[in-house]
Amino acid sequence: MSDYFDRETDGGYTRVYKEHTPDILGAFSAFNNTVFAEEGREIPLKYRELIALAVGVSTQCVYCIEAHTQKAVAAGASEAEVAEAAWVATAIKAGGGFAHGRLAFKLGQTHEH
Repeated sequence: MSDYFDRETDGGYTRVYKEHTPDILGAFSAFNNTVFAEEGREIPLKYRELIALAVGVSTQCVYCIEAHTQKAVAAGASEAEVAEAAWVATAIKAGGGFAHGRLAFKLGQTHEH
């Protein structure tokens, strides 16, 4: 996916959303701004940005990884915290593989058991 990532020009494609679905884009932007508001949330911004970074690592979204890493650092996250957030995502993603592997055993059972 990163082969398609071009921070110089990709933002220009937002015009399609603006042209065809401005109401949805506006609602999404308002929602996103509320989620990442500096004040008024129980979880401090630094930690919300680290959560977003971990989700970006898990979903392998280069845009999210770039944006939320930069925002986490701007909110005070250290390099060690960024590393740990990436490892948390890695552990959870690997855990999903482990758990779903068990599902394969369940679904592969014959009726003899």
